[in-house]
Amino acid sequence: MFIETETTPNPAALKFLPGQQVMPSGTREFANPEDAEASPLAQAMFDTGEVVNVFFGSDFVSVTAAPGVDWSALKPQVVSILLDHFVSEAPLFLGGTAAGISVPGEDSLMVEEDPEDADIVAQINELLETRVRPAVAGDGGDIAYRGFKDGIVYLTLQGACSGCPSSTATLKHGIEGLLKHYVPEVVEVRAA
Repeated sequence: MFIETETTPNPAALKFLPGQQVMPSGTREFANPEDAEASPLAQAMFDTGEVVNVFFGSDFVSVTAAPGVDWSALKPQVVSILLDHFVSEAPLFLGGTAAGISVPGEDSLMVEEDPEDADIVAQINELLETRVRPAVAGDGGDIAYRGFKDGIVYLTLQGACSGCPSSTATLKHGIEGLLKHYVPEVVEVRAA
């Protein structure tokens, strides 16, 4: 088995591609060791003491190193952990499934949405799904919709994209411009 690595726009994060499916559907972010207890793979990454974020995408794992950590020393450790996991076909989550693990969704909206905005929200979500999510996944992350109110779209960047130096530019210039172009009711995009 060979695990490819790719750089991301976030210099603290690398994207690891095991050449097989990681998550059968959705994504999962582990922002601290307590979150990682749900996944033996994520826990092993945090156990290095040099990792501050692990993100599972459909066919990749993004790992963010702690400030000041040298990737030349950490990268072989992460590759070894990933190889051990995928070669042994160990479960990604305790119990063998992701069942029972809370993943942010519709219940994690930051604002109370107006039911009259349902068509606008549907347009926003379709654009996020078809245009934004694939681009963000290419950089080792994901984007989560957190609400729409008074012309403002609330989003959260995850994985390698959270904490990336260019995340503000991504939200304000990339995503905001796209949404404003296709959905005139959008006046601003804010990080949630």
